[in-house]
Amino acid sequence: MDADDVFKALGDPTRRKLLDLLFERNGQTLGQLCENLDMARQSATQHLGILEAANLVSTVRRGREKLHFINPVPIHEVYERWVRKFERHRLSLLHDLKKDIEGGEE
Repeated sequence: MDADDVFKALGDPTRRKLLDLLFERNGQTLGQLCENLDMARQSATQHLGILEAANLVSTVRRGREKLHFINPVPIHEVYERWVRKFERHRLSLLHDLKKDIEGGEE
């Protein structure tokens, strides 16, 4: 896994939106994904290419259609390497403190 590619891919809100769309309904075509984006197909294709390069999205041809599928493995590897090492208990305490200071709930 190239963590830099994964972080670069996840650093863009449009690419995160594409991953959210695939999480909601895996195996969508470019046209289906574009229905939920405010951009041209060419721009969406470029974003999908970056997601594919980071191994966050894979594609399968079905006849003339190209279906896009989310690959959660790189995200899990980032979690294991960069997030999990921070103790959950300490993060929970900080999260609770933040909520108390801000005076609201999520």
